[in-house]
Amino acid sequence: MQNLSTILKSVSKPGRYTGGEYGQIIKDKKSVDLRVAFCFPDTYEIGMSNLGVRILYGALNEMDGVWCERVYAPWPDMEEKMREFSIPLFALESKDAIKDFDIIATSLQYELCYTTAVNMIDLAGLPIFAKDRGEDSPVLLAGGPCAYNAEPVADFYDIFSIGEGEEALPELCSLMQKMKKDGTYTKSAFLREASHLKGFYVPSLYNVEYNEDGTIKCFEPKYDDVPKRVEKRIVEDLNTSFFPTKPVMPFIETVHDRIMLETFRGCIRGCRFCQAGMVFRPVREKNAEVLNRQAKEIFKNTGYNEISLTSLSISDYSCLESATDLLLEWTNPCKVNLSLPSLRADSFTKELMEKVSSVRQSGLTFAPEAGTQRLRDAINKNLYESDLMNAVRLAFEGGKSLVKLYFMNGLPTETYEDIEGIAVLAKHVVDEFYKMPVRPKKPVSVTVSVSCFVPKPHTPFQWEPQNSLEELCDKQHFLGTKIADRRIRYNWHEARVSRLEAVFSKGDRRLSKAIAYAVGQGMRFDAWDEYFDYDKWMDVFEKCGIDPSFYANRRIGYDEILPWDVIDIGVSKSFLISESKKAYENKTTPNCKEKCSGCGANKLGGDVTWCPKMK
Repeated sequence: MQNLSTILKSVSKPGRYTGGEYGQIIKDKKSVDLRVAFCFPDTYEIGMSNLGVRILYGALNEMDGVWCERVYAPWPDMEEKMREFSIPLFALESKDAIKDFDIIATSLQYELCYTTAVNMIDLAGLPIFAKDRGEDSPVLLAGGPCAYNAEPVADFYDIFSIGEGEEALPELCSLMQKMKKDGTYTKSAFLREASHLKGFYVPSLYNVEYNEDGTIKCFEPKYDDVPKRVEKRIVEDLNTSFFPTKPVMPFIETVHDRIMLETFRGCIRGCRFCQAGMVFRPVREKNAEVLNRQAKEIFKNTGYNEISLTSLSISDYSCLESATDLLLEWTNPCKVNLSLPSLRADSFTKELMEKVSSVRQSGLTFAPEAGTQRLRDAINKNLYESDLMNAVRLAFEGGKSLVKLYFMNGLPTETYEDIEGIAVLAKHVVDEFYKMPVRPKKPVSVTVSVSCFVPKPHTPFQWEPQNSLEELCDKQHFLGTKIADRRIRYNWHEARVSRLEAVFSKGDRRLSKAIAYAVGQGMRFDAWDEYFDYDKWMDVFEKCGIDPSFYANRRIGYDEILPWDVIDIGVSKSFLISESKKAYENKTTPNCKEKCSGCGANKLGGDVTWCPKMK
């Protein structure tokens, strides 16, 4: 590309844009009949750390005739140069403009990446609204966690991948290859056919009408052959599904520069605030032998000195003991550290701490989420203070003195007594340190990190209002007044960021005009502190005639049509309503290993013996 080498000398971190890394996949353009640009709407360092993108990049490139290339959002200094020199958004491998590809796929991981994602469409040289793009333009596909409520960005994309993509996306690509080969391809015909595939939502094939009060009147498919609801895709057998063992090695430091091994998908716990715990059901595990083989292959191909076992809750992996034993047979001699994130306090053991090097060498993090047992029961955390105290005692006995605790404020049914309970619980951890007859030489330090509750689609709390901005800020201040011990550090999440997240989390198609207007005003990278501007967003909403409180701060009735009702995650709405009501009775639901509560997700399949399949 003519001007690329020149402008790279004048931007920060030029390694973000060069490509050419060890492990990248290059194919002969003449031998491929379908080109896919896989976009991640954030910086190279964050996108290269995303395991889902690595899996899909590899799975698509396994296909004959398909070449998938990577695209990351340019930092503002690079974007400025690209616009100045008329360089359209390009793929790292070939440096070709992505507007000339067949499919442009985007992973939507977080609501505050929406402006960045839409700006990438504009930077590619394409109209941002799907209705304005012609038959000859690429098919724009989006997926990821945010696709479970695609409506705020539904007007920008042609199709959404719902659920897990390593089998679904190759199937979609095969459909396009077939239609192009037999001469039946047009974009409109392809989208109609794609809507017949399980796990693909085509927004243009649905009509949405609204009541005078702004609620949804009806949400219906335009044609009889288009499904009323789109059922998510899952991979039933993780042991045989594709997993990348030759990852692309970054030229510059990334957020997670290590081997990432996926142990299982789903979660048995059922925390009522947690979207991931609902949308990734049912639980499916990878066996220890497969995990160990994949780890060895990746180590051989990369030389990384750290392995992270990833999942929503690693303590719930039924093969954890056998997997760590197998890994430690060769990781210790090779000086490779083993990391176990997302440990639960009620599953933390002395044996685990002694076996895993990363746990031996650093402080420990636990997530009680709420300061009192009543509120932990209301959110179905199923964790007791005694569990936490047992865990921190083990940590202190093991020579640790640093403990980090994660909480939320603004949870449904929360009172100021619950908030004060956070300070009390943190003080109990400090006191536990000084009860130890033998304790570490370093003084104890407890960090309390508190985020703001954001109601998420497909959870028991999806009908809940978020606290007002004033309430969230007041609760943050109140907690600060209750923490007087200098051994306790208090961090809190910016409430204004959480409010905007709630607007887009529960939003509908009418928000697209606000997103488009914001992009036109130069807004992007909203997830970055230096570019987030709450007041500017409020001005955008006002100019577009949108009341953010309608989405963030309104209690929704159980009988109301929700923007995301078109998506079927397998978990029934009746189960979510039941869980919502139990929260107000402070009643808990047992985890899936203890008892099946009939959420409905096991109808999708799975390979775990304690997760029965519905007939």
